[in-house]
Amino acid sequence: MKKTLVILIFAITTTIALAQTNASDHLSFKGVPIDGTLNEYVTKMKQGGFVMLGTEDGVVMLKGDFASYKDCIIGVTTLKGKDLVSKITVIFPALESWSSLSSNYLNIKEMLTEKYGDPSESVEKFDVYGDPKDDGTKFMYVQLDKCKYYSIFKTEKGNIELQIRGNHSSSFVVLSYFDKINSDIVKQKAMDDL
Repeated sequence: MKKTLVILIFAITTTIALAQTNASDHLSFKGVPIDGTLNEYVTKMKQGGFVMLGTEDGVVMLKGDFASYKDCIIGVTTLKGKDLVSKITVIFPALESWSSLSSNYLNIKEMLTEKYGDPSESVEKFDVYGDPKDDGTKFMYVQLDKCKYYSIFKTEKGNIELQIRGNHSSSFVVLSYFDKINSDIVKQKAMDDL
């Protein structure tokens, strides 16, 4: 009887430990592991103060404050064909000048570097002949998609990508979190199709 009780306690303890380890193996966004179903994840984000805006092309859009920036748009993405969250994207508020865009980008990059170390890859240039000198010209190149400003932070749990994006209607900083475990599931699913 004692032996059965010891085995049962060991089995329960092991199961609980594995469940805790699995959650911590995932990259986190605002302290929440990037894992689980779309509804579960969105519920946790709502509890964290985000407001749901709707769903667009299978991506749930939320709005709220992030890293001291007000009114950010958060996109929660699942694996195609499987209800498993794998990517979180933050779109910071649109800005109207290069100096504002670059200031936000460099501020967020500095915070990410402090938390995760130096980026594994960083490109900060314009795809034009010569180097644009003034704020207006640099901002115009962002709107024309001639701006290549991005930094990638690789961690054991996944990748974090920071970039400046823009088009004719708006320009903004984007931050994306890719969970390694769930991104590998996406890759395996694609490999199975081949």
